[in-house]
Amino acid sequence: MDDPLALFESWLEEARAAMGYDADAMAVATATPDGAPSARIVLLKGVDERGLVFFTNYGSRKGAELDQNPRAALLFHWQPLGRQVRVEGPVSRVDRAESEAYAHNRPRESQLSALASPQSAVVPDRAWLERRVEELDREHPAGDLPVGEHWGGFRVAPESWEFWEHRDNRLHDRHRYARADRGWRAERLAP
Repeated sequence: MDDPLALFESWLEEARAAMGYDADAMAVATATPDGAPSARIVLLKGVDERGLVFFTNYGSRKGAELDQNPRAALLFHWQPLGRQVRVEGPVSRVDRAESEAYAHNRPRESQLSALASPQSAVVPDRAWLERRVEELDREHPAGDLPVGEHWGGFRVAPESWEFWEHRDNRLHDRHRYARADRGWRAERLAP
């Protein structure tokens, strides 16, 4: 297949059939400007020709690292299928309208938690967070909750895709697609 996006969408569909929406879990690796890495699991919330999207608190560790060093690596691991997909590329914030549309489609409880949480910051205890959620629920008893400026999406624009598939005797299949002048350059990598 010449189109890594089409291949990814096909594999994602198969992973969802096998794993449900756990298939949308992906590791996101970021780094500080001096190269100190960190990784965490987030959920894929959109994919198209522009890239792969996830949402977070912009003030979180990952948000701060992406603002300072706007590149990321993603990893999907679909163990039941014996497959992995790696994606690397530059990162940008999604536009505000897209962030707000996604936020307003979330359950109210998730919206309250996102609004209440100063993600990655030290807080006194869990009771502090629960009180903050209760306060916000009282302040906004009905209708859509505000989407804080501190919260929104990031889009990773792939410069490379790597598709890994388990094979017997460690002779796994690895295919990399790298951006080229006119589309993608496909390469087979040794396992």
